[in-house]
Amino acid sequence: MQINLKEKIALVTGSSKGIGKAIAYSLAKAEAKVIITARGKEELENTAKEFREEGLKIYPLVADITKKSDIKKLVLQITDQFSAIDILVNNVGGVHDFVRLEDINDEEWQTMFESNFFSNVKVTREVLPYMQKKKWGRIINISSESAVQPDAVIPHYNAAKAAINSFTKTLSKAYAKDGILINAVSPAFIMTPQIKSIIEEKSKKQNVSPKEFMDAFIKQFRPGTQSTRPGKPEEVAALVTFLASDHASFITGANMRVDGGSVSTI
Repeated sequence: MQINLKEKIALVTGSSKGIGKAIAYSLAKAEAKVIITARGKEELENTAKEFREEGLKIYPLVADITKKSDIKKLVLQITDQFSAIDILVNNVGGVHDFVRLEDINDEEWQTMFESNFFSNVKVTREVLPYMQKKKWGRIINISSESAVQPDAVIPHYNAAKAAINSFTKTLSKAYAKDGILINAVSPAFIMTPQIKSIIEEKSKKQNVSPKEFMDAFIKQFRPGTQSTRPGKPEEVAALVTFLASDHASFITGANMRVDGGSVSTI
């Protein structure tokens, strides 16, 4: 199956590295014009340079997606140049440590929801009118397996991702009539630079190799993972690209997992 997104304008938030970078690359390979955005200018420019060396249509714009003013400016920059945003991938967010409730203060709860949930709300609200005008759009929210099968740690992250799933389903019902399809994609244990950094840090503290730590982590927290390995960002990106295409024209309101069998339920 060949996916062609030629002439589609795609915005991927949090896309200078990791899953977001892989998604941006996959969309660009399908011939979409892809806007990548992140807070760090240097890393963003390096990613854009890497993509352009392959002849891909990539446009880097620096923005802090937790700030309403930055979001408005970002969307206006894109629509002034391209007149539309056809595909939105809300990827910004993440978690930096495996912490328990007693170690999380109120400010950290607020920050987690700002980056992992409210950022999605704010960007989506700005982009929706342009999709409604064209009567065509795709919104893919990057959630997590933790939204439906949370662990005993990172409760603020688990709750924020669960909110994304509910948000996705609600909007899918509200905007299907406008030709806008809205879905969530839930990765499991994906080996991103951020996760790799956490593993290296934790393994040093426990005086074990990164592989030993990772194997123990999978056994303890992801015992259902059938592939016995972390996933790859490219495996998430392939599903997102499919959902952004006309091949997925009868799919909306879904939460589609890329989890290697980690989640126990169907």
